[in-house]
Amino acid sequence: MYVHVITMAKEITDFLNVPTYTRHGIYVGEVRNVALNTDERRIDSLVITNTNPEVVEGSVDVGVPYRWVSAAGDIIILSYFPEMVCLDEEEEEEEE
Repeated sequence: MYVHVITMAKEITDFLNVPTYTRHGIYVGEVRNVALNTDERRIDSLVITNTNPEVVEGSVDVGVPYRWVSAAGDIIILSYFPEMVCLDEEEEEEEE
């Protein structure tokens, strides 16, 4: 499957294991998976793994809406990412 990304076609697998950074140059993690919206034939979100504990509490995997991606190539740059992603209390209780 091909997706039109920033004026060029890319294969979905081209996103896998790509390092991801905020627009301020802070490392977020690397792409583990790509979620597709098959009805609209577009990328819905990226699942980021090996996340930076300085921006993701507990270094858990996070889903990032594809609309936050401003550039994709050898690295991915996000136009938006929260200063800190915190776990909900419910999620913490489920893990225990």
